[in-house]
Amino acid sequence: MAKVKYYYDSENLAYRKIKVRKRKKFGFAALFLVASGLFGFLSFVILLNTPYFDTPKDRLLIREMDNLKLNYSVLNTRINQLNNVVAAIEDRDNNLYRTYFNTSPITIEERKSGFKDKNRYEALEGYDNTQLVLNTTKRVDILAKELAIQSKSLDHILKLAKEKDKLLSAIPAIQPVRNENLKRMASGFGYRTDPFTKVRKMHEGMDFTAKTGSPIYATGDGVVARADNTASGFGNHVVIRHGYGYETYYAHLSKYNCRPGQSVKRGDIIGYVGSTGRSEGPHLHYEVHKNNKVVNPLNFYYGNISAVEYVAISQLANQENQSLD
Repeated sequence: MAKVKYYYDSENLAYRKIKVRKRKKFGFAALFLVASGLFGFLSFVILLNTPYFDTPKDRLLIREMDNLKLNYSVLNTRINQLNNVVAAIEDRDNNLYRTYFNTSPITIEERKSGFKDKNRYEALEGYDNTQLVLNTTKRVDILAKELAIQSKSLDHILKLAKEKDKLLSAIPAIQPVRNENLKRMASGFGYRTDPFTKVRKMHEGMDFTAKTGSPIYATGDGVVARADNTASGFGNHVVIRHGYGYETYYAHLSKYNCRPGQSVKRGDIIGYVGSTGRSEGPHLHYEVHKNNKVVNPLNFYYGNISAVEYVAISQLANQENQSLD
């Protein structure tokens, strides 16, 4: 039952009923409905912008984001597996293939280096999952670079394999003076006493004593780069460039049996033992250079001596005696 309202009529001194017109009732009802609708709409908008209420679109985005994270997780797992495979190939490349063909290994720094362009990943920044995407992209890029380096390395190894016979022929592999002509192995590679100053200094080769005129042999295939006496202390000497970074020096010769520019084979006679230049007596001073660095010639006599002979020469060469030049 509707509540009846009255008002006081002061002229007639009596209470009278308040009669509400229908139009006014309708207006109040309409205003109430509009206000209610507006309040509900505002409440709905507020809820949409709170983390406590997910719309279908939000749920779809969340599902897509979870799938994205799962895919990146699987991708990183695959990258780990590929890294292990590449690491095994790199190990064989450095410690087997490159050792076999006597070429320098590729350093870890070269293989694992990233990219110097600071703006390379700028487009990936500023997103909710930037770190995930950025780290994975960098790993993929480094892996791709490693594979490119390894591919070039294997191309180089393949080229060396095709030139294997030339390489093996070029490596200095025999003694420059035959055993039957040797009096003794006078001095080896390392610090020795200088025969003139009596000061201990680096002796960068090996001294083979033999009679003047004993033949001197090219220790590997190559081209004669020098046959003169212009190098200080060496007297008459020959330099052979073998390729692949190898050079050999033969000093204190009595005379030459080759000329600059001449191609020689391992075992060819290139000159004869003498005592020219800074020398204490007839002998051959022999050096091996690899990539412009002097190396111990003792490591290259596997071509014409036995294991027993090698041990004997090694013991003599390692004695810290006086050199002959």
